[in-house]
Amino acid sequence: MTQVVTLGETMALLNTPAQGRVAAGSALPVGIGGAESNVAIGLARLDVPCTWISRVGDDALGSLVTREIRAEGVRVLAHRDPEAPTGLMLKEMRGGKPWRVRYYRRDSAASRLSTSDIDASLIAAADVVHLTGITAALGPGPLGTLDHVIELARATGTLISFDVNHRATLWSPQEASPVLARLAAAADVLFAGPKEAALLLGRDPGEPSFESGEELAHALAETGPRTVVVKLGAVGSLALDGGQVHRAAAVPVTVVDPVGAGDAFVAGYLSGLVAGSSTPECLRIGNAAGAAVCGVPGDWEGLPTRAELESQAFAGEVVR
Repeated sequence: MTQVVTLGETMALLNTPAQGRVAAGSALPVGIGGAESNVAIGLARLDVPCTWISRVGDDALGSLVTREIRAEGVRVLAHRDPEAPTGLMLKEMRGGKPWRVRYYRRDSAASRLSTSDIDASLIAAADVVHLTGITAALGPGPLGTLDHVIELARATGTLISFDVNHRATLWSPQEASPVLARLAAAADVLFAGPKEAALLLGRDPGEPSFESGEELAHALAETGPRTVVVKLGAVGSLALDGGQVHRAAAVPVTVVDPVGAGDAFVAGYLSGLVAGSSTPECLRIGNAAGAAVCGVPGDWEGLPTRAELESQAFAGEVVR
């Protein structure tokens, strides 16, 4: 049984050498990455049945994407499109750490995502459908698909989770703001960082803090979401749920690669939500999962299992 359904684009991922320069004969390790599949893998590792819906090219990279996600225990429903390629992203490194991500996803297979890719009965049977603003940026077809899924979820009582996930390289703030604000207002549970929350509200985000986060959460709640979760990075996270604010301090971690930490947080939070955990416990799990991903290279490779979150090793102790 699927408890969470998510949909969006996953791309093949290339990493430049540690020094950042690509030269003839450079070896570029290939992997995969995509916000929605990151969440799906995170949920699967936390023992939550999850389905990922997308489109990939009928090519070697599409095979890589679907094989890797399926191997993580996620149910994959991805049409193989013979007329469009699998998307690609390049993570550029400096000093061994990522500093810029470039996307090559225009006219990709996932940009052709449409309502025909959605099984209404699957949405109806799920506890949660998780969506992001990245899909909305891919084009009118994917945006229309999001609207369709929201309509189906509303009709069947499936909870709608939405992560703003604004990507400035895909569309400008001026273009994105009204669309993302509309989608956010339709969510039951809304996830946003301070800058993303400010983008929806048309205001300055201020310095990340629990106090500024609370102000943003209250303002966003007035637009429609039942629960607003603000991801505050190194500060921690907070949730406004039922008029009550809950705070959770960040888990200390030496940051190796922050990409994917927000997706890990969402996976942790949703795993608690579907299990009926309290809001403070959902925040705790989310913070722990986000820290785990920050501590290792890769967008999703460091996503923890339930056993790892509860182990002494995760707390920094060596198991002997």
